[in-house]
Amino acid sequence: MNDLITAIGLLLVLEGLLYGGFPHFARRMARDVSEAPENYLRTAGMIALVLGVGVVWLVRG
Repeated sequence: MNDLITAIGLLLVLEGLLYGGFPHFARRMARDVSEAPENYLRTAGMIALVLGVGVVWLVRG
């Protein structure tokens, strides 16, 4: 449970850096995502999922 809370905290730090440090980029990225085709979003999400699981698997063994 401690690892989950740590992971959520790190996610919030990264999002805070994006929105607080680069608000123009965050707004443009949100606009681009809303205009992207659903198939592209699904593919990008699945790639991110596989990469995330791979990183956790390599780190945790």
